[in-house]
Amino acid sequence: MPQSFTILEKQIGIVFRDKELLAQALTHRSAVRESRTRGHNERLEFLGDAVLELATTEYLFRVSDKPEGELTNWRSALVQRENLAEVARQIRLGDYLFMSRGEEASGGRERSSTLANGLEAIIGAMFLDRGFDTARDFCDRFILQRLTELLAKGKDRDFKSVFQELAQEKTGVTPHYDTVSAIGPDHDKVFTCAVFIGEEKIAEGTGNSKQRAEAAAAEAAVKVKGWK
Repeated sequence: MPQSFTILEKQIGIVFRDKELLAQALTHRSAVRESRTRGHNERLEFLGDAVLELATTEYLFRVSDKPEGELTNWRSALVQRENLAEVARQIRLGDYLFMSRGEEASGGRERSSTLANGLEAIIGAMFLDRGFDTARDFCDRFILQRLTELLAKGKDRDFKSVFQELAQEKTGVTPHYDTVSAIGPDHDKVFTCAVFIGEEKIAEGTGNSKQRAEAAAAEAAVKVKGWK
């Protein structure tokens, strides 16, 4: 069972005026029939995604004079599913999610896509409950301050472009990608894509979109080949 909202509010330093709105942000689609809230959190996730992107764009514009292309890569690193899921784990968001027993039994409380979506829903709920400034402050404290760490890990790199350039340089062949699988419901689908050089499969990657799965495959391929 989810823990008390009070504990979560203390962890994030924000007290919601509308507790029902917070409850909705924490309700996974699988539990909507069992929940007494306004519904599941997907609409709030949609809103939170936009709020986070605006907060991130504003932050990067203020703190850096880098060109647009580089700032776009930085923003992608900050809002990517894996980064958001890691933040969600740090605040133990999974402990507070309402979900069906089946979803919980299948590892839903630790699933990266569920955690990232839940974090975005919380941001959307903050925006509605307390306004943009509060939501932006949360994004700054828990997400945007991770930029230096993400850059140090190379998370801002466009690995598809990197791998393509290296493959063309070293083999004269342009890599291509195939979708291996797409598993799960439409709202929470996980794609697996493979990258090939000619007929040789180099690596696979997963993501909640084909684009992200291909990027993950390209990143893995650079490591497999030992290319820098």
